[in-house]
Amino acid sequence: MDATNPALISSNDRNRSARRQLIAVRIAQYTVLTVLALIFVFPFLLMVAQSFMTQEQYVQGALFPTKFTLFGYQTLFTGDENYLSYFGNTMIIVAFNVIAMPLASSFCAYSFARLRWKGQEIVFACVLSTLMIPGVVTQIPLFLMFSSWGWTNTPLPLTIPTLFGGGAVNIFLFRQFMRGIPIELDEAAKIDGANVFRRWFSITLPLCLPILLFVAVGAFGSSWGDYFQPLFYYTDPTKYTLAVAVYKVVVLDGVKENSIAMAAGVFMSILPALIFFFLQRRLIDGIMVGAVKG
Repeated sequence: MDATNPALISSNDRNRSARRQLIAVRIAQYTVLTVLALIFVFPFLLMVAQSFMTQEQYVQGALFPTKFTLFGYQTLFTGDENYLSYFGNTMIIVAFNVIAMPLASSFCAYSFARLRWKGQEIVFACVLSTLMIPGVVTQIPLFLMFSSWGWTNTPLPLTIPTLFGGGAVNIFLFRQFMRGIPIELDEAAKIDGANVFRRWFSITLPLCLPILLFVAVGAFGSSWGDYFQPLFYYTDPTKYTLAVAVYKVVVLDGVKENSIAMAAGVFMSILPALIFFFLQRRLIDGIMVGAVKG
């Protein structure tokens, strides 16, 4: 073929022009994303930097420390407010909910996705309708109920309710995902003599790993950062969760040293940041797979 063919030259020029345009678009996209990433991460970096500042540097308006101090962290772990005990109280609630919420949600969703019973769609609509009820509306009735049972100052109000469905959103996600799993797997297991619980636990649940992980991480985030409900049910300061302790010390009582407040924020952020860093790919895949399955 003649390399001097005008049509071939024109086609090559168009291809090169298209590639240059694509490169220019990619550069613009990455530039914008980089700028946005810096904007979003700057407050966190500032919090970390100020946790190592002296109070004098903070008053002077310094963004980053010129002289590092560990006073804030030393006060957290060795002062009157020992945050390690609050950390233990928090992990009891978090560990329970991370396990119970995915299991309860998947079990309820299995009934809606795999079983057939009278009034199924009506009940599912009622479950979804609970999303329209503000949480503050149920706080006082729940408090009176749990208080009459003697559950105040215990982790029970923060853990046991997760056994009853795990939330309408989680049930919906599991149901949509399960509807994309071939029904023949359940039918084969049923022929082999597996009951409903065995089919749910041994057949369907392992195939829902992306959504299980997504709901478990969501349960961790909601339990780890929740300060309103523990503040509502706990009156004994020794049983406070980490979020309540930080809220009390930093917001209610106030702190004279800014580094203490910043160190508390860093301490609260480390574990969620690590979980997201190591599981971000699986979380994104879980959302995408759930959307395709639904």
